[in-house]
Amino acid sequence: MSILITNIKELLQIRDTTISKVSGTEMKHLPTIKNAYILIEGNIIVDFGSMNDCKDITAKQTIDATGKLVLPTWCDSHTHIVYAGNREQEFVDRINGLSYEEIATRGGGILNSAKTLQGTSEDDLYNQSIKRVKEVMQLGTGAIEIKSGYGLNVESELKMLRVIKRIKQNFPVEVKATFLGAHALPGKFQNNKDGYLNLIINEMLPKIADEKLADYIDVFCEKGYFSLVDTDKILTAGTSYGLIPKIHVNQFNAFGGVGMGVKHNALSVDHLEELNQTDIEVIKNSNTMPVALPSCSYFLSIPYTPARQLIDAGLPLALATDYNPGSSPSGNMNFVVSTACIKMKMTPEETINAATINGAYAMGISNEYGSITKGKKANLIITKEVPSYNYLPYAFGDNHIDRVIINGEII
Repeated sequence: MSILITNIKELLQIRDTTISKVSGTEMKHLPTIKNAYILIEGNIIVDFGSMNDCKDITAKQTIDATGKLVLPTWCDSHTHIVYAGNREQEFVDRINGLSYEEIATRGGGILNSAKTLQGTSEDDLYNQSIKRVKEVMQLGTGAIEIKSGYGLNVESELKMLRVIKRIKQNFPVEVKATFLGAHALPGKFQNNKDGYLNLIINEMLPKIADEKLADYIDVFCEKGYFSLVDTDKILTAGTSYGLIPKIHVNQFNAFGGVGMGVKHNALSVDHLEELNQTDIEVIKNSNTMPVALPSCSYFLSIPYTPARQLIDAGLPLALATDYNPGSSPSGNMNFVVSTACIKMKMTPEETINAATINGAYAMGISNEYGSITKGKKANLIITKEVPSYNYLPYAFGDNHIDRVIINGEII
């Protein structure tokens, strides 16, 4: 199947050669072509350029994009989209004055989701989750990382990862799986953290490796959850099974977790709502991608990741949704991009770079996704007619998407 998109008002994020990420001042540069075309063969971008050079090109299907923009689909590098039920009551509890930490202490939060998931069959969990996957694809997400972490026992963590594997097999969206057994301490291990760490390392990890269920390993490195010592132990064990480290860090406290992630060559350090100069200096000397999750800050009314501080220090930054039932019940990357402009003072160019090529880097897939480059996967958003790409984050309440192409298929 070949698709030719013509008369594109502006083709965004074009890269003549494959790049892995953009950093610092480079993030303000978004290369584009006005009055453009793009040609897809199968699931690959094979050509693009000015309409002046499109005279002899034909395809099985032609789409006229007059007045519309075309850009790469979003790469959402941090989600918990596989979960059961919801936590709407906790939403009301927070309105009535309880903090996220207070709700967790009462047995809510992650433990609440774990209890629900443990009582949900694999098929039911899959069916609940694919509804969300279909929704985010319609919203322009073409690559997604999905974490476990709401199982908190051997059987349920494996169940989550098997559901993620089924999503990967059954949908055109690119999926990366992350094992997050160290998301919270289960009730039965509240006074025996070492026992739970041993369960993760000696029982969960061997089975996950045997079934090839995960690409990455993650830890919620935070006060009241998992310490630096715990994190070091888990990431070391995960690496021994070939899993690449990622890390939840600095959501509520900055106490060296960023450095721990960098020590383990983490692909990304995610959250970073609390950040200090030491953290910034540590990231500078690494290949680790900082990832901001503005929907979480919006929903919990906590600080936003200091994007300007990171970018102005010459660092890269990626944006992701943190889609989960407790602190960010939305997988809408368009809202993430708008919120990053409005609340984090990122420019539209920076946010598009952060949500495409840098998001792809944070998933380890920027060689195939995240930009309009010949030979990369044909994952594209075609917008409705809009004045410019600045309008996308500006009109934050509107759906600007006309259609989405993922892996060469019109969704």
